[in-house]
Amino acid sequence: MNDENSIKKLTLLHSNDLHGDFLPKEAEGKETGGLSRLSGYVNEIRHKRENVIYAIAGDMFRGSVIDSEYQGLSTIDLMNNLRPDVATIGNHEVDYGFAHLLFLEKCAKFPIVNANLFITMNNARVFTPYINIEVGGMRIMFIGILTEEVLASTKNEKIIGTFIDLESAAKEVGIICDNYRTVRTDMTVLLTHIGIDNDRKLAEMLDPDWGVDMIIGGHSHTFMDEPEYINGIPIVQAGTGTGVVGQFDIQYDTEKKEIVDLKWKCVPINEDTAPKDDIMDELIDSYRTQTDSKYKRVVTRWARKLTHPCREQETEMGNLYADIMAWEASYDVMLFGSGSIRKKELGPVIEYQDMVENTPFDGPLYLVEVTGAQLRRIFQHLFRDDAWVGETEFYQISSALRVTYRKSTHTIESFTFKGENVVDDMRIKLGIQDYHYNNFDDFFGVPLEEVKTNMKPRVVATSVNNIIEEYFATNSGLDAKVDGRITILE
Repeated sequence: MNDENSIKKLTLLHSNDLHGDFLPKEAEGKETGGLSRLSGYVNEIRHKRENVIYAIAGDMFRGSVIDSEYQGLSTIDLMNNLRPDVATIGNHEVDYGFAHLLFLEKCAKFPIVNANLFITMNNARVFTPYINIEVGGMRIMFIGILTEEVLASTKNEKIIGTFIDLESAAKEVGIICDNYRTVRTDMTVLLTHIGIDNDRKLAEMLDPDWGVDMIIGGHSHTFMDEPEYINGIPIVQAGTGTGVVGQFDIQYDTEKKEIVDLKWKCVPINEDTAPKDDIMDELIDSYRTQTDSKYKRVVTRWARKLTHPCREQETEMGNLYADIMAWEASYDVMLFGSGSIRKKELGPVIEYQDMVENTPFDGPLYLVEVTGAQLRRIFQHLFRDDAWVGETEFYQISSALRVTYRKSTHTIESFTFKGENVVDDMRIKLGIQDYHYNNFDDFFGVPLEEVKTNMKPRVVATSVNNIIEEYFATNSGLDAKVDGRITILE
């Protein structure tokens, strides 16, 4: 039998992909989510229980005007008040530039860990790769692992690199465990931001002798009812935003050095489960006072509420935004990044805040010219199997283009431009955002150097949101429907 004195209890709370979800919402007559109630729940658990750790698995930034107006400084301030014990880097942490991220890290009063982000010149790690947190006589090691998508955001920053495949990331976990995991280490937790599918693959690669006990993930915004066990390792993720928090309740035998009981649940954050944190409320209100005068003005009214329920399909908002980008444009077709649209539904009244939160990734638009043959290769690449599990970029397309694709045979069954079949020697001008232009080869599957032989690419607009704001200001009653631009046959 276990000596009761050797059994320790640990509560491990975790969030991921908060994305500036600071304010509560109404759902079924209840106030749900919001940073104040999330903080209230964490504080309450810390008060009621002895051994509590709270971790954040990346993407604290983006999604809110409070975040974007202050380029993340406001978010770091709010996170300092939330007091996580450890956090890791997500792909959106680099959205304001890598140098700015290093500045934000200096402002953080909590440790940020990442094991596989390097300065390429001397192979030096940018962040501390791991941290040992000691609580209740237990020592918990957290190791941070980042998605390769960070390479897309830092494409022009040649001094920054990361392991671009899971095998190398797994090897790095082994290096850290072999060198720094000691007899004093009671549990090892991977705090990842690589998406649930890659978490599964990573778990398969981990040597049991490395002693990884669990994976707490982010990036794919996965809501779970129970842990998924791969290679004996529980993998969990807590959806997105502040409406839920993940919670491990663990019993650990300090003599046998093993977890003897582990339970996990995803706790809803609402007025029934979580009190408000008055200090957090005051801090948020101080930022809202500064932003409301600028962001609460109405810019347009749509005919009705429009939706964007899933990135990997044609959507109402996707069609609207792609068509806006193609309005009075110098190119024929807009390929608008599906992930650039951040809200699942919006309207009919659109305030400036709604506009910039829905399309927060402002930047230049590029024009490139492709042949019909190249465009067919691009769409064959976009519709590869990985596209349907959130592993790739997906695009909303403006009205001039129509494509029908059959998954079972991996074939494009019809492909038309302005009602005519796309043929190999056609020349079609495409509009794409700068993030996608900078990662052209990876995202589109055709070398940019090959495309440049058709025509030298050029910037045709300096701001996506300048175009959107002007269109909204001069057009009311906007509507859009799913009209068969992208048809996917099973």
